Amino acid sequence: MGTRQCRVCNEAQSKYKCPSCLVPYCSLACFKRHKEAPCVKPVSTDHHNEASSQELPVDRPFNIDGPHDVVQQGQLESLASSSEIRDALKDERLQKLICKIDGSADPDSDLEKAMEVEAFRIFTDKILSAIGP
Repeated sequence: MGTRQCRVCNEAQSKYKCPSCLVPYCSLACFKRHKEAPCVKPVSTDHHNEASSQELPVDRPFNIDGPHDVVQQGQLESLASSSEIRDALKDERLQKLICKIDGSADPDSDLEKAMEVEAFRIFTDKILSAIGP
């Protein structure tokens, strides 16, 4: 595996990659400098599949009805550590449903339709039980 140069300072060998756009960087200082401008994950051109032909996600405001709608750090950690949820997310059909809802111009409608799919309903039940009441 070849060495990569930091694309921020162009001086040092990179040790890390930006999680969003995969640009190599060498230090926290370079990462912070890189993040001053918005970046996005590159679209793979190696293979043409259904996901790559989909439209880009819709930019919409983030609305919260109340504090009970916000997932807390501990709840996120419970989700991340749940082997049941990680295993469920390996299902490609479930991944496609989630991506469709996330990128939808009408996510409420698509979420309602997804709730008719048994695998998605089971998945949401697992999430709700993992984060608690």
